Amino acid sequence: MMHADLTFERWRSLDLDAARRFAGEAAARVDARVLTVETVEHLGAPLHRVRIVREGMEFALVPGGRVRLGFDPDAWTATPAQEADFAESLAEGYGFGAHDLKGHLVAELSPLRTVELPTVWMAVEAEPAPEPEDGLVAPLAARGLRLPGADEWEHACGAGARTLFRWGDECPLDEAPYGAGGIRNEPNAFGLRIAHDSYSAELSEDRGAVHGGDGGTAVCGGYGNLLGWLPLATAHRNADMAEFVYGPDGEYAWETFSVRPVLTLP
Repeated sequence: MMHADLTFERWRSLDLDAARRFAGEAAARVDARVLTVETVEHLGAPLHRVRIVREGMEFALVPGGRVRLGFDPDAWTATPAQEADFAESLAEGYGFGAHDLKGHLVAELSPLRTVELPTVWMAVEAEPAPEPEDGLVAPLAARGLRLPGADEWEHACGAGARTLFRWGDECPLDEAPYGAGGIRNEPNAFGLRIAHDSYSAELSEDRGAVHGGDGGTAVCGGYGNLLGWLPLATAHRNADMAEFVYGPDGEYAWETFSVRPVLTLP
């Protein structure tokens, strides 16, 4: 089996010794060294978390295969607090045409689907987008890296979780979705620092998507507590911001946007 063909389910079936062997072989294929291999509890079962370092940059293993992505409206139910908070947003004129919370989520989040993804090494931290004159692709390619696909980003964020956020279906409505502390600043199941601050905004290969934040638009605009947290939802694509970024008048707002490099496994 090629390393890139490892599936998420197969990865979860390995014992720790086998996971360490795989991690060592996969790290060597990209001229990196293993920093840590640990086992965490995720979705009611053990999951191995691997971190490597290459040229001073840390990457985490993201096993792929056939995975389910997107928002499933039939499997999600709003809490009374979420409904009440969204109702306040509607009363203030926000909600963008939706008359109910579930309808708003269907419009804002990516649809339910099944995709096939390779296993990759993905940067633990996002980095600032390159300068406008350099574009996005060439500076990464020169370092042996690439942008993640939108599906790769979403899978890396959720790590198989079918919840609204990578940590669950609820968010602390009495806390801000930015700054230090809180559940959003904990590493995700793969060990990535991802979808942790609404002032973040990550670009992928999909020019119709912005991930992991909205540059603070919802917070600064006073959309409401839940809508302020929504850009951190795993399946959030933020089409309006993507249209702004790639629009005819536009250059990337490099001080706002970031990228999360990917190391392709041979």
